[in-house]
Amino acid sequence: MIKERDNMETGRIAVLLFNLGGPDGPDAVQPFLFNLFFDPAIISLPLPLRWAIAKLISTRRAPFARENYALMGGGSPLLPETLSQARALEAELEGRGLTVRAWPVMRYWHPFAPEVVAEVKAWAPDRIIALPLYPQFSTSTSASSLKDWHRAARKAGLRVPTSTVCCWPVEPGLVEAHASLIVERWHQAEAEAPGRPMRILLSAHGLPKKIIERGDPYQWQVEQSCAAVMDRVAAMLGRPLDTIDWQVCYQSRVGPLEWIGPSTDAEVERAGRDGCGLILVPIAFVSEHVETLVELDVEYRHLAEKSGVAPYLRAPTPTTHPAFIRGLGDLVMQAAGREGVAPDRAGPSCPAKFGCCACRANT
Repeated sequence: MIKERDNMETGRIAVLLFNLGGPDGPDAVQPFLFNLFFDPAIISLPLPLRWAIAKLISTRRAPFARENYALMGGGSPLLPETLSQARALEAELEGRGLTVRAWPVMRYWHPFAPEVVAEVKAWAPDRIIALPLYPQFSTSTSASSLKDWHRAARKAGLRVPTSTVCCWPVEPGLVEAHASLIVERWHQAEAEAPGRPMRILLSAHGLPKKIIERGDPYQWQVEQSCAAVMDRVAAMLGRPLDTIDWQVCYQSRVGPLEWIGPSTDAEVERAGRDGCGLILVPIAFVSEHVETLVELDVEYRHLAEKSGVAPYLRAPTPTTHPAFIRGLGDLVMQAAGREGVAPDRAGPSCPAKFGCCACRANT
């Protein structure tokens, strides 16, 4: 149950910024992949079989993955980007009069939850605010990270009142940052290819359909994000939304299961058939990493060239965009005034069929 508190928190606040993590060098790629596929939220099989499958997949995929990370200097930029967000958020909240320290907490590579638990415990905060850097909730991302944290905190005896931001798909700062970055690319397209019809593809990481069918709200929340962002884009461009060509799509499909769609690669090819230029928007990512810097910038760019798509432009992730950091600050301020688990107040509640959403289970 969510409980509002009469007074804003005035003590020391530890803010936890959860994300997937990424290998910091070539030798970390295979163990990172093993940790990913060993997570029961990713592969829901009994322990011995899950271990064997995770070992097999990570060993087979590691050589190809190393090639991708080599394009980024050998490792993922996700941790440095998250550290930049942590420092920017600290400055934002200190400007609002709070005493705050922010920690990245990564799920599949350092810093792992037990490492951060030890640092937080030594800092002795009065309150912890858990803020997954996944705007859209999923059992495979936010839920997995939060369970991992609470397990590590219990084991270490860290007992501090904790408020959790469950999901924030239409947080105004997030929406504003995405929209402004899209509009920048829109004006770039007008300058580079005047008169060329442009389509905006809002690309999110995909999920197997069976996860959505179990009550995971991720796809619904992605669609809420896209609608809010495109409403703001239309307003910033000063034109009706129905005159802008845009499409939600999903990337990063792996394995034989049926995944949610349409797929981003299929939409890139369709744009070529339709004679459109493209603006690709990583709508479910707030930091640059392999799925933006390689999948969108290299693989889909090559597909776009092959399909006759021109221009092909990609909007950056929000990262430390001022509106985005202000939005994170607003989420922390909201969470500091309540107990328990809850979504951002700016957004609609998930429909009842999405029973996996943590905020539905705690309201």
